[in-house]
Amino acid sequence: MFESVKTLLAEHEDLQGQLSDPALHSDPVRSKRVNRRYAELSRIVAAYHEWRGLSDDLEAATEMADEDESFAEEIPDIQENLDVAQERLRRLLIPRDPDDGRDVIMEIKGGEGGAESALFAADLLRMYLHYAESKGWKTELLERNESDLGGYKDVQLAIKSNATDPAQGVWAHLKYEGGVHRVQRVPVTESQGRIHTSTTGVLVFPEVDEPDEVEINPNDLKIDVYRSSGPGGQSVNTTDSAVRITHLPTNIVVQCQTDRSQHRNRAEAFAMLKSKLYELEVRKRQEQQAKLEDSKTDIGWGHQIRSYVLDQSRIKDLRTNYEVGDTQRVLDGDLDKFIEASLKQNVA
Repeated sequence: MFESVKTLLAEHEDLQGQLSDPALHSDPVRSKRVNRRYAELSRIVAAYHEWRGLSDDLEAATEMADEDESFAEEIPDIQENLDVAQERLRRLLIPRDPDDGRDVIMEIKGGEGGAESALFAADLLRMYLHYAESKGWKTELLERNESDLGGYKDVQLAIKSNATDPAQGVWAHLKYEGGVHRVQRVPVTESQGRIHTSTTGVLVFPEVDEPDEVEINPNDLKIDVYRSSGPGGQSVNTTDSAVRITHLPTNIVVQCQTDRSQHRNRAEAFAMLKSKLYELEVRKRQEQQAKLEDSKTDIGWGHQIRSYVLDQSRIKDLRTNYEVGDTQRVLDGDLDKFIEASLKQNVA
């Protein structure tokens, strides 16, 4: 049983040797990859040793039971603990999403509903910022296009974690948040007290942290620099520091103007482009896999995933049917139950 663990034990030992090599830590990208994998395997190794130890205990107790009744009395407890350890190890050996340990770039875009949609985009941004804060993650606004009423037509956010355990990674928690979020409420823009329904889109991309994961041909790029601007188009910088990159084969456009340094804005824009291209490739593979397996319909862009019926104090996830009545608590960042429901539904 669990013969496949032997290969993982050998890999774990090899990674342990790499971590003791000072040269590893001079390469931040490789060091992050090794630490991430080592943390993942360490949980499996610990579970395996626990299972192996309990198996040996059960075998020894069974052999000694005929000679000493005290050993026979221990057998039921050992067997119960062994069953629990065996199930824990089995679950850890289920192949997990290889991107779980990655940081993410999130994009929140206004949709149907005009100014109200942009205001709701600001509410969602605040919700995710509070959720990230509750997890101890770092956040950085990469790009924002504000509406006249203070909301966002489009806002992009980087969310990063120092966790080495993939199960605690940002992507592991937020990968099912992508989709259309629908809100029903009386907006501040409504003078007659009428209820409006609008939608806001959330896109979540795993951040690419290894240069060789996404190859970009410089000839496929159109790079423009321009002066940063704020709401209403007023200039906020007197130099051409803002950067816009267009990937011609896919027509993906990214831009960054949050920093006064053109070099930093260019680097952030490239990071966003790599993440979007990586997500595009992952989505293509998933679609091909879904066709082969004839699996359940994918929830993607254009599908409503969560309904915020705020005039009735109700928020419901349309995929898992999980529903809560404390809407303000959710909008303040309490998303754990929604995320747990999505993870449970998608566990193999």
